[in-house]
Amino acid sequence: MYDDLVMEHIKNARNYRVLDAAGRIAVGTNPLCGDEVRLYLELKDERIADLAFQCSCCGISMASASILTETAKGAPVEDARRMIRDFIAMLEDPATQPAATTRVEWIAMLDTVRRFPARARCALLPWTTAADALEPSLTPGPSPGGRGELGP
Repeated sequence: MYDDLVMEHIKNARNYRVLDAAGRIAVGTNPLCGDEVRLYLELKDERIADLAFQCSCCGISMASASILTETAKGAPVEDARRMIRDFIAMLEDPATQPAATTRVEWIAMLDTVRRFPARARCALLPWTTAADALEPSLTPGPSPGGRGELGP
């Protein structure tokens, strides 16, 4: 069912751990299936110094979160925001074709979702949660949607 690269991220998810140094934590849920993704984000000098996740989720959400953490770790915050917007746009609009410079992991996820469109929300969950984590207006405690909180 899933592309080999997506399966590799399911079986050996990257950055699946609690990040004790996280200054931001965002939690995203998919109310249709109950998937939950918790993203841990450490910012330093306007860069993503570290990024990790834990989840109670399906394989597509896990692979997508793994791909996200590999993609965004080390990136300047503004670049990460752009990457997140680009990935979400590719998944939400079937007419969008990936650019020649698109990461192979993104193309694998895009291919999987296009073959199984009911899984789009699963693939989007980590990315929309990351967008929440990078939101400058995130305040201590749960956010209004219950999706994000600032870490210690």
